[in-house]
Amino acid sequence: MLQIQDLAKSFGGVEAMRGVSLDFPAGSLTAIIGPNGAGKTTFFNLISGAIRPDRGSVKLDGEELVGLSRLEVVRRGMTRAFQVASIFPDMTMEQSLVAAVTAHRGELFSMFRRAPLPEARDRAGEIMDLLGLTPRARALSRNLSHGEQKLLDIGLALALDPKVLLLDEPTAGMGAEERWRMIEKVHALWEGSDLTVIFIEHDMDIVFQIAQQIDVLSYGQLLAKGTPEEIKRNQDVIDAYLGQDHHHVATEGA
Repeated sequence: MLQIQDLAKSFGGVEAMRGVSLDFPAGSLTAIIGPNGAGKTTFFNLISGAIRPDRGSVKLDGEELVGLSRLEVVRRGMTRAFQVASIFPDMTMEQSLVAAVTAHRGELFSMFRRAPLPEARDRAGEIMDLLGLTPRARALSRNLSHGEQKLLDIGLALALDPKVLLLDEPTAGMGAEERWRMIEKVHALWEGSDLTVIFIEHDMDIVFQIAQQIDVLSYGQLLAKGTPEEIKRNQDVIDAYLGQDHHHVATEGA
């Protein structure tokens, strides 16, 4: 579904992305990992239209996305939830999702109606049910817990009817228990849909637990790709990122 070919980007002479080529099959769940400065967020910025590559191709269902605006990329079916939740603090959760659905469907004028359109309200309800957020529908976004705000941010991305969902460190800033609750929600969302999900994550226990495929970046290049078992045993990845201690733990637990 998503094909990346020879993606490259430099900033002031520094090569942040150096000829990366990757494929993401429809319905796949892929983790992007690598040390700090590896180019993970740059990769997301490039494929989502936030910045334009110096060279390379990004095709979604065969359609070239390079050169399109972020809004046009969203319209083609790729949306992104951020490391820091981007929410509407003075709206309730339900109002936020209704607004996102309404705007995406080109019905901005109806956002100012006293009562939202039934279709938008119904879609917002479906998203809240999917993410387990319905009990908090009337809560102001600013009063939600950190984990709930992150889920709402994912919900706002889902309101845009994506084919590909990009998650930039969905568990960032969470304690151990909350991280696992979040990732269970993400996994359930993926299992219950036909979404192609690509996520950046630093917690290797989470990555090895849920990812189908793992792509490893290092200094803007693709270091390795494979299944969790293949990545655990890849010596280049161990040397560059995982370290011997993590490798021994992973192997013993396999």
